[in-house]
Amino acid sequence: MALITFMSDFGYSDHYVAAVKAKILSVNPGLRIVDITHGVEHFNIPHAAFVLKSVYKDFPKGTVHLVGVDSVNVKEEEYLAVKLDEHFFLGVNNGLLSLIADADPAAVIRINLPANHKTTFPAKDVFAPAAARLASGASVYDLGTPTSNFRRLLPKQVKATKKQMSGNVIRVDHYGNLITNLEKELFYSLKGTANYHVAFARERVYKLIDQYHQAEPGDCFALFNADGLLEIGISNGNAAQLLGMDYDSPVSIYFEQVIHDYFQMDNEEISETVIDENKEDVEPYFISDEQQGADYWDAEDSERP
Repeated sequence: MALITFMSDFGYSDHYVAAVKAKILSVNPGLRIVDITHGVEHFNIPHAAFVLKSVYKDFPKGTVHLVGVDSVNVKEEEYLAVKLDEHFFLGVNNGLLSLIADADPAAVIRINLPANHKTTFPAKDVFAPAAARLASGASVYDLGTPTSNFRRLLPKQVKATKKQMSGNVIRVDHYGNLITNLEKELFYSLKGTANYHVAFARERVYKLIDQYHQAEPGDCFALFNADGLLEIGISNGNAAQLLGMDYDSPVSIYFEQVIHDYFQMDNEEISETVIDENKEDVEPYFISDEQQGADYWDAEDSERP
């Protein structure tokens, strides 16, 4: 039997979490359920997507992930079962599942419901029994009908040039640390042996540390965390509060020079996938000024904000 994980914005003070688990176990008492978190901010799709993306691959392939976030604000025909990266996800068609991986799902199934079925609690009445069936060995195709109706959202993108890379805070964690979308791999591909500094709020950091304990109490620090994302904090303090920063706050890394000798290529050519000498912008990570500062939007919506 497969493992089931459960994540929601239900909180911990009501019976909702227990009711969903009870429904799963009523179908198969032998199933194992692991809570990811039920403290997702109410209806906060970016928060839920960040948490789920950060952890789902740590579970065994074949795990069933029940996602009860913003689950009551869509029509009944948009209850989905999705196969992605050899994992299964159950949730509503609100775009959350499109944000957890770059790859397209291997299958998107609209869950079949009984005639005249109505519910105000789809996590319990729809997703719990579907999760129990999947974890007990049913095929995802047994749950319903394949559909192309899969809402896609695009996250904020990083803007990178030969002189800087700029992004945003995508999560403020429990400690008040600021997690950004600036990735370690891109940083080192641009940096070479150049000097650099990290700029945020009114602060500048001229050296990245490797471990949290290397920062003195009260000092600002920046490091690449276990997920390979740039993280900013204040040792023994709440960076979000003390710096006046929050979700979407801008963060940039500036390079004083660009050295190309880190590219090990035949004919000494510079890879166009990283730097094009005739262009300042790194195209795979570029978004226009018009798009800068925009929130998540529908990928298929021609009128983006």
